[in-house]
Amino acid sequence: MKTNTKETVDGVKRVLEGKKVNLRVMEKDDVDFATECFNNLDFRGEYDPIPQQKSKSERLRDFDNPSSLIILCERGRFIVEKKDGTRIGFIAHYLVQPSRWMEIGYEIIPKERGKGYGTEAVQLMVDYLFLSKNIGRIQAITDTRNKASQRVLEKTGFSKEGTIRKSGYVKGAWSNAYLYSILREEWKKPKTLTKTALTKPTKRTLT
Repeated sequence: MKTNTKETVDGVKRVLEGKKVNLRVMEKDDVDFATECFNNLDFRGEYDPIPQQKSKSERLRDFDNPSSLIILCERGRFIVEKKDGTRIGFIAHYLVQPSRWMEIGYEIIPKERGKGYGTEAVQLMVDYLFLSKNIGRIQAITDTRNKASQRVLEKTGFSKEGTIRKSGYVKGAWSNAYLYSILREEWKKPKTLTKTALTKPTKRTLT
């Protein structure tokens, strides 16, 4: 099954299509949305470190000139969109070297959490990665207190492997995290991603 998210046909973008959300590769015109989200402490939530504050111009520069580390780890960042084109979050993957397994991370804007969008976005990404890349494992890390994120991973077939002690420094205190993973033989076949879709540009809203 061919699932090339970067392909365009006559200016129309190919996306990964689910029932509730679509995933598409982040574009330059999404930098405004990214700046608004990542500079907002409420977006990152109580379990993530305070994010580095960056201006739009700084993020545009990073977008145009990715670091050698980002290139080496083959990072891909996708926008999570509702079916009407409203942008509601991000999901990303990167290659863990030298073992060559994938790690994913995901964030949904606060008012759209608890509606199943994050779960479907993760399932779409897992299907996409196992269909398109020669990898045997996908992993994710979540704060031990973040029950919602843990439910997302467990619903999409991830297993908890253990605790990473003092994995992050969050608002003045060290925090622990759980390591989750799913293996190719546990995944077996696509659960959500059954096709890609050609979509025409839609009017987007920030929230």
